[in-house]
Amino acid sequence: MAKLRAPDGCPWDREQTFDSIKRHTLEETYEVLEAIEDRDWPALCEELGDLLLQPVFYSQMASEEGLFAVEDALRSINEKLIRRHPHIFGDVVADTADAVLTNWDSIKKQEKADKGAAPAGLLDGIAKTLPAVLEAKEISSRAAKAGFDWENGAQVVEKLHEELDELERAENADEREGEIGDLFFVLVNLARFHKVDPEQALRRTNLKFKKRFAYMETRLAAEGREVVGTPVAELETYWQEAKQKT
Repeated sequence: MAKLRAPDGCPWDREQTFDSIKRHTLEETYEVLEAIEDRDWPALCEELGDLLLQPVFYSQMASEEGLFAVEDALRSINEKLIRRHPHIFGDVVADTADAVLTNWDSIKKQEKADKGAAPAGLLDGIAKTLPAVLEAKEISSRAAKAGFDWENGAQVVEKLHEELDELERAENADEREGEIGDLFFVLVNLARFHKVDPEQALRRTNLKFKKRFAYMETRLAAEGREVVGTPVAELETYWQEAKQKT
């Protein structure tokens, strides 16, 4: 990467900036996720290499500006892993995953205090660029840790029905948007109570839908037909058939 960014290096690599590379980082991340979901291990190997290029690229640009080098970034995460795992590298006891997370949060707060950072609100520090589902998951998890939470999953389901009723009573587009947003937020909380990752759950359903829809298209194509123009009742028959096979 140093060679590519050198004066006699690659014109494209040389003109890149921190901002111009951001979208590539996001793209590579999603390609890694896709390879995992497809259980395509050769593709995962390749995509991980592509993803690893991103921190190397950022670090090279930072090094050129005298900010830090890739070794500094690696040293930082090594030191952080040791600090935040005192039950492994120290004498702290943490026998469960929940205990580990509690220690992690406590140590993180102390680190910020040691740096002189002002105490932040419980919901501060959540990345603004997170997809909405992941942001909702993080917001609800932090609120729950503070004790602002339902007592059980049944109460969340009750809240879900309440939000559905409010959606039915919505009188305009703005109100409907707000109520649908509330529904999504409650669903994220329901997933949390069932220890399900809502982002992964939705991605799994998206993939399932795509496979079943493709099955319908294939069946209709064998008959010289298309989904467009086929009666919904007939499509439902093919859909139920697809459910048995995918």
